[in-house]
Amino acid sequence: MLRGEAGCGKSALLDFMLERAAGFRVARVVGIESEMELAYAGLHQLCGPMLDRVEKLPPPQRDALRVAFGLQEGAAPDRFLIGLAVLTLLADAAEEQPLACVIDDAQWLDRASVQSLAFVARRLMADPVALIFAVREPSDELTGLPELNVQGLGERDSHLVLASAIRGPLDVQVRDRIVAETRGNPLALLQLPRVLTPTELAGGFGLPNTAAVATRVEQSFYRQFRSLPDDTQQLLLTAAAEPIGDITLLRRAAELQGIGGDAAAPAVAAGLVELGARVRFRHPLVRSAVYQSVSVGDRQAVHRALAEATDLVLDPDRRAWHLARAASGPDEAVADELERSADRARARGGAVAAAAFLERATELTPDRARRGARALAAAQAKLLAGAPDSAQALLAAADLAPLGGIRRAGLERLRAQLSFLLRRGNDAPSLLLNAAEHLKALDTQSARETYLEALGAAIFAGRLSKSGGGVADAAGAARTAPRAPQPARAIDLLLDGLVKRFTEGYEAGVQPLQRALRALSEEEGRSQDDTRWLWLGCRIAPDLWDDESWHELATRQLRHARDAGWLTAFPIALTYRAGVYVHAGEFASAAELIDEADVITEATGSPPLMYASLVLSAWRGQEAQATALIRASIEDATARGEGRAIALADYATAVLYNGLSRYQDSLAAAQRVCEHDDLGLFGWGLTELVEAAVRSDRPDIGATALRRLEERTRAAGTEWALGIEARCRATLSDGEVADALYREAVERLARTRITVHLARAQLLYGEWLRRGNRRVEARQQLYRAYDTFSRAGADGFAERARRELLATGETLRRRTVETHEELTAQEAQIARLARDDLTNPEIAARLFISPRTVEWHLGKVFAKLDITSRKQLRRALPDSSSATSSA
Repeated sequence: MLRGEAGCGKSALLDFMLERAAGFRVARVVGIESEMELAYAGLHQLCGPMLDRVEKLPPPQRDALRVAFGLQEGAAPDRFLIGLAVLTLLADAAEEQPLACVIDDAQWLDRASVQSLAFVARRLMADPVALIFAVREPSDELTGLPELNVQGLGERDSHLVLASAIRGPLDVQVRDRIVAETRGNPLALLQLPRVLTPTELAGGFGLPNTAAVATRVEQSFYRQFRSLPDDTQQLLLTAAAEPIGDITLLRRAAELQGIGGDAAAPAVAAGLVELGARVRFRHPLVRSAVYQSVSVGDRQAVHRALAEATDLVLDPDRRAWHLARAASGPDEAVADELERSADRARARGGAVAAAAFLERATELTPDRARRGARALAAAQAKLLAGAPDSAQALLAAADLAPLGGIRRAGLERLRAQLSFLLRRGNDAPSLLLNAAEHLKALDTQSARETYLEALGAAIFAGRLSKSGGGVADAAGAARTAPRAPQPARAIDLLLDGLVKRFTEGYEAGVQPLQRALRALSEEEGRSQDDTRWLWLGCRIAPDLWDDESWHELATRQLRHARDAGWLTAFPIALTYRAGVYVHAGEFASAAELIDEADVITEATGSPPLMYASLVLSAWRGQEAQATALIRASIEDATARGEGRAIALADYATAVLYNGLSRYQDSLAAAQRVCEHDDLGLFGWGLTELVEAAVRSDRPDIGATALRRLEERTRAAGTEWALGIEARCRATLSDGEVADALYREAVERLARTRITVHLARAQLLYGEWLRRGNRRVEARQQLYRAYDTFSRAGADGFAERARRELLATGETLRRRTVETHEELTAQEAQIARLARDDLTNPEIAARLFISPRTVEWHLGKVFAKLDITSRKQLRRALPDSSSATSSA
């Protein structure tokens, strides 16, 4: 990335580089300030010459790119799926000839294009593709790329450049002052002498010294512009207002204004513009100097001509944008066209462009009520476009309009959603409840959905909820929601079930929530509602001790996110699926998904999700890593008001210290978990509390916890629930009763997917048998537990089992998880996916890199593992259920 102020020589350096790029195919993009709000405009410039290769892309990538470029209809594609498509497209083009992609004036590129190109830049490794950005100040998306800071020329070079631009005498003091004020800026050194008179140059009298370099350079270009004939000035103004450099469109607009065919010659002769296949200004400051130097009325007239010259069928959106720029006041017809353009932009994934169209439509709407409605729609679009500050400003504008009842309630709902999305804290539940109350009499479906959103927000707030915004408050308010229309949707059953769960108690909610989970499964493919609420199903299933539904819903959520290309939804889906893997004892597979989620959050600029990582590290017994993640999670959650994250951190602490035999530390953490009825976590906390209490010689605490646990496990009635209950009851029992309960726990848990708790039942049973001097039986249970824990990588629990085996008289070495430490994390991830029969393009799509990069990594893997083929990976790597086959 070349970084420097206007005129410092970035474009000249790009030209110098390209002149020497022998053997490279060159693709060049120039950012245009007036196109900054048109999604993928810059990307279309870059990829336009390569669109004949689009059909070779994997179908999801191909369709995403075609929809983004307006080549086909379709649902709005995820912008990062588009980034992956561009990466694949550029890598494919570079197979024939190395490719140099030059992006000049990147500060004026539309945000969607910048995000996609930054995504590509960070994924290029082994491909013969170069991306070179030239930018004044980089956006957040470009931060972190390798950077060359282009500074001003040194004193000697500045003197030479200045001398080349001056034909008359130059006073030494004037020369030094010009060099000092321009800080060696080459363009300023060449242009400023044109502003100064010979007298000023010779003696320095009246030398201006207050304007910034860019402003003074623009003044120079302005003077050149004003010295041209009137027709030439008008032609240059038209070109400055036309953002894509379309020579044909420029000529049509010129004809409409009565500009003669020879008007361009003086501008070309002055070196201000080049007219070839496209219109190209000598420097971006020429364009801005021309455009900004004329009156608003002159600019509006030019945009009016450009709108008339733009084809209504081929480019209706650009025509609407020019009409909007031409409008001198409210204009309903133009606002209506902008609204239709927003619909088209939204359909091709241009959330930023849609928001810009709607915002301008709002400004041009004469009727106050209609303006308020459009402001509300624009606020929604701004929120989706990742511009919450603009969304809040538009909501404030909509709030002043005479909105109808349903729109007023919609405004309140949007304000609450904005609060939840920005912080996921404890402000949102009350706001959502208020919106739901207003929607009750207006829109049954929206009201019920908003109540469910409020419950979801309250679940997140948990123990940190504010007065009136707790989960019990939300459930109580939701009892007054309109009855569900028949047939009830899955989300209606979810709402009704959660209301019962948090108003009448756990037992009352079990059957309604079980019906809701079945409905979520049965609704697959019938509507988008099932996918929207799968995350909540993934929270409810473990609360009901339903391992089959948990596995099914988490797997389906991940499959939907992957198939649909919802990369922004991937981290959450991956986290839930990783949680299933952790409890199945498949830690390597869980780690793969967590790594994948980290790749995506890094690519999207989202904050990392620590939940799955901290639970996995706790089960692994990695105290230093786990405690660091736990502390960070608690600090972050406390600041935002997300109480559930604190409960999860305490649960992870309880698991960690039960595994490390630090039972009093586990007891304290488990007691904190059980201070609040967090969905799912409360029951899990009771399980840890029973074990920690018994081992801390506090059977009274354990017995109380067991009674509370039984209320849940017996109501749920699943093998997981009853197996956990039997295990906990056994720790508080003696003799034949304890023996029978341990056997029941092992038998029941063996019929579930929850392998880690089966191993813990075997460990506790083995420890009990060893204490009873039944060494042979103890070894059998302890070996099974040790084998499961050591294969999974649960080092703390494995060490407990190993110590117990040693106490029976066995000799046993510590076993570590079979890994290849010499492989990097990404090499190991690629190797496992290749082992599981994914092709290079499939691995590339999964990990957001190019197929060539996959090939490069595999070459290093083969060398490190001393193998020569993919088939040998099965012998060289541990054979565990992979995220690929299961998810």
